[in-house]
Amino acid sequence: MVARALSFGSVAEAYERFRPGYPVDLFELVRAYAGEPIRTALEIGAGTGKATRLFARAGIAVTATEPDAAMLTELRKHVPASVTTRQAAFEDLPLDSSYDLVYAAAALHWTNPEGRWDRMAALVRPGGVFTSFGVPIQLADPALREAARAARAPYLEEDGVPSPDGTPADRPMQWPGTELQQSEWFTDVRQATIERRLTMSADDFIGHLSTVSAYVMLAPADRTEVFRRTAQVLPATVEVDAEITAHLARRR
Repeated sequence: MVARALSFGSVAEAYERFRPGYPVDLFELVRAYAGEPIRTALEIGAGTGKATRLFARAGIAVTATEPDAAMLTELRKHVPASVTTRQAAFEDLPLDSSYDLVYAAAALHWTNPEGRWDRMAALVRPGGVFTSFGVPIQLADPALREAARAARAPYLEEDGVPSPDGTPADRPMQWPGTELQQSEWFTDVRQATIERRLTMSADDFIGHLSTVSAYVMLAPADRTEVFRRTAQVLPATVEVDAEITAHLARRR
C-alpha cells in the first residue's frame, strides 16, 4: 500500500493534466456543513493541488501537505502564493497546530489506519470540521465499462482501491464514514453525493487511467499493452461518471 501511495510522483504532470478538478458545489457543501466561517485548513495528501485551489480561492488559509516531492513540485506551479506547502506524510505532521478544517481529496485511504483518528482529532480544533472526498471515475456506459474490464483483465483484474475497512458497496454508509461513526472524537457524521458526468476523448480517458495507481504499478510493457487493448474498445469520445462522494464530521 505504501508503494502505491508513493507511486504518483512518476506521473505528476499527467495527474495534473488528466485528473478533473473539483466544482464549487463541493466547497459550498463543506461551508454549509461547517455553519461558520472557515479561516484555516490543512490538506492531507494534496497531490497536484486539485482541491487546494478550490479552498484557497475561497479565501481560506490552506496548508497543503504531500509526501511525494514530485507531486508537490507540480502543485506549487498551480496554487496561489497564499498556500503554505509542506512535504510530509500525514503520519509525520507535527501536532502543534489545529485548524478549522482538515480535508483529504482522494488521499485518506493511503494513510495508516493505526491511530488515524486520534491524530486527526489533534489537527482539527474542537468544533471544527473534517471531510474526505474522492472522484472514482468510471465509464458511464455499462457495456463499455465491461469491454474495458475485459480488455485489461489478463493484466489487471481490479483497478480500484478496495474499501479500507471492508464495507460492502451496497451499505448506506461507506468508508470513512463507517470509521468516523466509531470514533470517540467526531460526531454528526454525514455522507453526501454530488452528481457529475463528464465527456472526454478516449485519449484523455486513457490519460486518466495512466494516473491510477493500479496501472502505475504495472510493468511498463504490460501497462502499454493494457492501454492499447483498452483504446481499441473505446469510441473516440466517452462519457464518464465523475460522482463526488464526501464524508463530513465535526470534532467534538
